Amino acid sequence: MKIAKYIFLLFVPLFFLSGMSAANAYIDKKTAVIKIMNKAAGKSQTINLTVGKHTEYEKLNLLVRTCKQTDPFQPEDFFMFIEISKNSEGKIFSNWMSRNDPGKSPLQNADYDLWLVKCE
Repeated sequence: MKIAKYIFLLFVPLFFLSGMSAANAYIDKKTAVIKIMNKAAGKSQTINLTVGKHTEYEKLNLLVRTCKQTDPFQPEDFFMFIEISKNSEGKIFSNWMSRNDPGKSPLQNADYDLWLVKCE
């Protein structure tokens, strides 16, 4: 009986620690698929951004630093870190975005809305 108790005390912490490491696993992707809306023109477009490459879209300069997907054994979500500059204003956004929680750190600009669709 004492042996079973010691085995239980030994493996329970290992079980929880192994679960914690899997919850923080992400898969790096090379492309961020975003949806961008020009509010003044009333048009939206889906575009692909290569991670690490500057991309120009109308008056914006976009740079995705990283795009990640959650582990396949976790609920699906995508995250990207993006830097956005506007020609006339300089840097207007530099933060993480999540597909499943777009309102948590949105681009707040009078001319554009931008959100993450997925990482590929």
